[in-house]
Amino acid sequence: MNDLLNQIKESYSTFSKGQKKIADFVLSNYDKAAFMTALKLGQAVGTSESTVVRFASELGFDGYIDFQYNLQEIIKNRLTTLQRIELSLERTSGNDDIIKMVMQSDLVNIRQTMAGLSQKDFNGAVNMILSARKIYILGLRSSSALAGFLAHYLKLMFDNVHFVETNSLSEISEQLVNIGSDDVFIVISFPRYAKRAVIATEHAAKRGSGIIAITDSEASPITKYASHTLIAASNMVCFVDSVAAPFSLVNSLIVALGLNRKDQICKSFETLEQLWDENHVYEKE
Repeated sequence: MNDLLNQIKESYSTFSKGQKKIADFVLSNYDKAAFMTALKLGQAVGTSESTVVRFASELGFDGYIDFQYNLQEIIKNRLTTLQRIELSLERTSGNDDIIKMVMQSDLVNIRQTMAGLSQKDFNGAVNMILSARKIYILGLRSSSALAGFLAHYLKLMFDNVHFVETNSLSEISEQLVNIGSDDVFIVISFPRYAKRAVIATEHAAKRGSGIIAITDSEASPITKYASHTLIAASNMVCFVDSVAAPFSLVNSLIVALGLNRKDQICKSFETLEQLWDENHVYEKE
């Protein structure tokens, strides 16, 4: 995570006078620089936008956006919630169109996810789930909503789904006591990464289970255990991480699995519709 900052320090002597000003600012204020445009960063240190862009190129990045993304990766798991709030107040100050700002950020995350997602890993994850003896799903803290959404729909398609719905490490261990090499463990973890999710993933991997990691980066601590890694961008616009792309990715996984089990799904939903109707689950006109 610190590779970029170390790279800036090591390359410092080769920078021009203007680039050294940028380097000094980034090293001291990388949490703020990560969300500044090239123009604003240049203005902050008294240099030009083009000098900022050349600074990013000097470090080997394709452009300033690529450099900025790497800065954001550094701070994702470092900032406390209080620091995130303080940062978000700075970024949103004077911005009256919050809806537009947040939704545009979500769109960027979805586009990044589409461009970077490995089709091979996605297909591999689908096949692993389809052939699993038992499907375990875990997502803690802010990732629990994603895990619950996935578990809800997979339970409608499969009768071998186990949603690990607890934050207690001892209870997680108890629920994973029978996991084995014929099973699949789907772990969802986004910054700030829950340590218990990492411990649970390591346990499942040691038991020989196939691991599907749904996370935000290859640098995520759960990827080293994964058979297949599905990455969704979740760059924050505020103190809350964006879950638009992660939800879209999970939804894609559900649809892909559904298409592979369409006959079973039709039968299941035919029965379910009768049960829902008998028990007045949904409002009808």
